Amino acid sequence: MYDIDSKKRIVIKIGTSTLAHKTGRLNIRRMENLVKVIADLQNGGRQVTLVSSGAIGLGMSKLGMQSRPTETRLKQACAAVGQCELMYIYDKLFGEYNLTVAQLLLTKYNIDSPRRQNVVNTFEQLLSRNVIPVVNENDTVAIDELELEFGENDTLAAHVALLCKADMLVILSDIDGFYDSNPKLDPNAKLIPVVNDINDDIRQLAGGAVSGLGTGGMITKLNAAEMTMAEGIDTVLLNGRNPKILYDLFDGKQVGTIFTADK
Repeated sequence: MYDIDSKKRIVIKIGTSTLAHKTGRLNIRRMENLVKVIADLQNGGRQVTLVSSGAIGLGMSKLGMQSRPTETRLKQACAAVGQCELMYIYDKLFGEYNLTVAQLLLTKYNIDSPRRQNVVNTFEQLLSRNVIPVVNENDTVAIDELELEFGENDTLAAHVALLCKADMLVILSDIDGFYDSNPKLDPNAKLIPVVNDINDDIRQLAGGAVSGLGTGGMITKLNAAEMTMAEGIDTVLLNGRNPKILYDLFDGKQVGTIFTADK
């Protein structure tokens, strides 16, 4: 039987397609529900780190853009505007539950050895003080991250799980889990509840990104799971449409897909 009670240090990643409406504007109800559930998990004794996309999407909306820019300097401008609003909202919402948040904007430079130990130390200090770190890429100034490095927050979330020495990474997406075919195209697609090994057969089932706002796809989620599994960290893929599904997960119910790590 799967021991969910032992998963105390959790990294939760939420993508742009889950956090925002198709207009790019924030899905306020979903964000409020997410914060409420995370606050409840934190109050119950778990240590939660949130990897949140959405800065560029929110910036697009505030700057009146209708589609995600392709030019790096425009992406950076959107990120600069959107990150302010994103953190303002998280600070306000978590503050209603007497919880403190901290912003960490990371680049590949930050997490490459030996500099990564500074990041590890910061996470340890924050988590030990019941602070919820909210992590994103430093899109405003880091050209490499926007064009060459992370490129999406699934990979970043996996790195954060390693830096935090997490017990579990939870990826909230716009799909119920990992399927044997694309459920958006195949009505007979079947959910695979448990994946013990990411092999060539599993990789062939993965497709590309399906959202005009986000940058990730199923293959990036597999890559993230492979990174964490190799370090003994389980990864769960859930549909973030209703953040209350996190209650089901931590109540031990079978939801989404779990990628089990070798311990």
